[in-house]
Amino acid sequence: MSASQTSDVPTLLVKIFGKDRPGITAGLFDTLAAYSVDVVDIEQVVTRGRIVLCALVTKPTAGTEGELRATVHSWAESLKLQAEILSGTGDNRPRGSGRSHVTVLGHPLTAESTAAIAAKITATGGNIDRIFRLAKYPVTAVEFAVSGCETEPLRTALALAAAHIGVDVAVVSAGLHRRAQRLVVMDVDSTLIQDEVIELFAAHAGCEAEVAEVTERAMRGELDFEQSLHARVALLAGLDASVVDKVRAEVQLTPGARTLIRTLKRLGYQVGVVSGGFTQVTDDLRERLGLDFASANTLEIVDGKLTGRVTGEIVDRAGKARLLRRFAAEAEVPLSQTVAIGDGANDLDMLNAAGLGVAFNAKPVVREAAHTAVNVPFLDAVLYLLGITREEIEAADLA
Repeated sequence: MSASQTSDVPTLLVKIFGKDRPGITAGLFDTLAAYSVDVVDIEQVVTRGRIVLCALVTKPTAGTEGELRATVHSWAESLKLQAEILSGTGDNRPRGSGRSHVTVLGHPLTAESTAAIAAKITATGGNIDRIFRLAKYPVTAVEFAVSGCETEPLRTALALAAAHIGVDVAVVSAGLHRRAQRLVVMDVDSTLIQDEVIELFAAHAGCEAEVAEVTERAMRGELDFEQSLHARVALLAGLDASVVDKVRAEVQLTPGARTLIRTLKRLGYQVGVVSGGFTQVTDDLRERLGLDFASANTLEIVDGKLTGRVTGEIVDRAGKARLLRRFAAEAEVPLSQTVAIGDGANDLDMLNAAGLGVAFNAKPVVREAAHTAVNVPFLDAVLYLLGITREEIEAADLA
């Protein structure tokens, strides 16, 4: 029976709630089957061992509704469940135009922050159609299915609310394309890894403080990246090439990085990195983590020594966006179905070019410009923004 056919048909909403156990759903519909009703809608939720099962069905033939009600109540009581049956007409009211998924990450997620997000959705003209939990660790992640308002104004309103109450909120338009995002490209320094690679090299050259100061100014967007890159690399001149292996050993992955990449790969995504750092490190990461793409600057080495120069095409702010497009073309993935993750000003072009740009523990200018921000210290939290649940992550690990 189509939605149009049920719009004015008498229906019954049968609600069952109580302690969950195997067989409740089958038992309810076995009971209803004796009255030849049609199923219009079903919704079931289990929370901390308590079930709420709702079945919207057509009314039975004349004269048998009372018997159906009595039979359902009797069956429920036999299982120490409660039953409620409401008469009405038709199905749920049609959802409003403009549909979005709103993912909220909290560490922890408080009742106060949840209330604030829900109120802001309502104030923007949206209606919350459904809520479910994506994950309970390492962060609490819940998703709201929202209709009635367009994605962009909802995203703007919730971004302001999220910054004020201290939670992370991502808003993406609903549709099949959400699960079709098949390429994820991320920055390396302070995103995939906890370090700034050039600072690791600088520590071996005894110029860590000087390099760190220039790096920070570049990441804030105060200096031209290419000029700052050449200035910092020049300080490394004369270092023995053996330092490359030492730096590789010192690199620390961001918590959740392995889980993020492993899960994406097992779910069929392609994954790449672009870096203003150096191929001497990104090539190693590509091999260790099974990445599909990797591109970075290359430190020039002559006669076993770093010359203080880089070779080849410079990977700067514009270069990262260019590489995202190149990787997408090679992966045969539309740019609209890509995800970019970064933390610094030189990631902005890439974040804006991607279908979904995620600012990860980013500088304020980046958080404000990106589609969404993640401020918890776990990189795998990005999976929840893609609608991937913790159960799917664990299932992928067992595959």
